[in-house]
Amino acid sequence: MTYLSKLFPEKHLSSIGVLLLLLVLLIVGAVPGYLSGKWQWQEPLPITNLKELKEIRNQGLNLPGWQTVDQVEQPIGEHKWSLQLLKQEGTKNQALLLLLPQNGPKDQPEIEWTDISGWGKARWGKWDIAQSRPAQLTIAGKNGKTQVEATFYRVSTNQETLAVLQWYASPNAGYATPFRWFLADQVAQLHKHRAPWVAVSILIPMEPLGQVETTWPLAQSIGEIVQARLMAGPLKISS
Repeated sequence: MTYLSKLFPEKHLSSIGVLLLLLVLLIVGAVPGYLSGKWQWQEPLPITNLKELKEIRNQGLNLPGWQTVDQVEQPIGEHKWSLQLLKQEGTKNQALLLLLPQNGPKDQPEIEWTDISGWGKARWGKWDIAQSRPAQLTIAGKNGKTQVEATFYRVSTNQETLAVLQWYASPNAGYATPFRWFLADQVAQLHKHRAPWVAVSILIPMEPLGQVETTWPLAQSIGEIVQARLMAGPLKISS
């Protein structure tokens, strides 16, 4: 048992490690700015593909194997999302795809999942979350596999039950929380580039008050398609 493990409960060690990493990143990033008089957070590096990201609100995404029935710009919270109704080709499966792209170099993910909950409650009368768990998506590409950390849960409303899959998509990864994206963006800025993001929330109708795991294969499939499409299009970083 290490000295740290004696000071802190085991479940807190990972959080402490993340905080120590953040402190190192802030020190390493701040010292050059302090010496030069140019603070990086005052003028963050630009998002090179910002135009493509903003177009998501008007166009949504074209997903192989899925037909777009309708797509609109949907106000949710203080932001405007792309709301896209999808139908899987050759089946009766449907899904709602909600996308919020980064809107500027200083724009950071914050309370998107809270906004979705508030919007869902206003739209369907209630938004009761159950059976929540971490979820992983894997996208195979030319440069290897991309891993995505997401959250998967069931929502019951006054009209229907939904399986929900949510994450923040980035060029080479995906994160379930804003803090994980923030760390990735700090690392990227040390290498003179950024980690642009798109908030993704996929809603899939399911059996009323059923087990959300029955919907996982479909949620996993469409989630991996969405991440792959974002990486190949709006989130693609020019080499």
